[in-house]
Amino acid sequence: MSFGKMKTFVDLIEKQKVKDLDGFVIETDVILASFRAYYEPIHGSEKWVNRTQLFEATALFRFRSIPNIKITTDMVLICEYGRFEITSLEDVKGKDMYIEVMAKVVV
Repeated sequence: MSFGKMKTFVDLIEKQKVKDLDGFVIETDVILASFRAYYEPIHGSEKWVNRTQLFEATALFRFRSIPNIKITTDMVLICEYGRFEITSLEDVKGKDMYIEVMAKVVV
């Protein structure tokens, strides 16, 4: 994946529960990292027909792995195209260089 294809700016968000001054628990978004990623929408083209996550996933993101951050399916990606929940993630070729994320848009 060349750097030229990574044109979409993405924020990696984690939801954290924090107590406010009155003692109530509030769920807030915390930005863990901001980076560039390759974004590809999934619209049922021939390329995606045989993918198993097709029924849930609406987008594919590929980006370089982020040191000291373990990405999980509890996190959210936010970019100019919307807010996406991570449905699955994979280390591309097992080399810990790039991560491929299948995500669905949050309405």
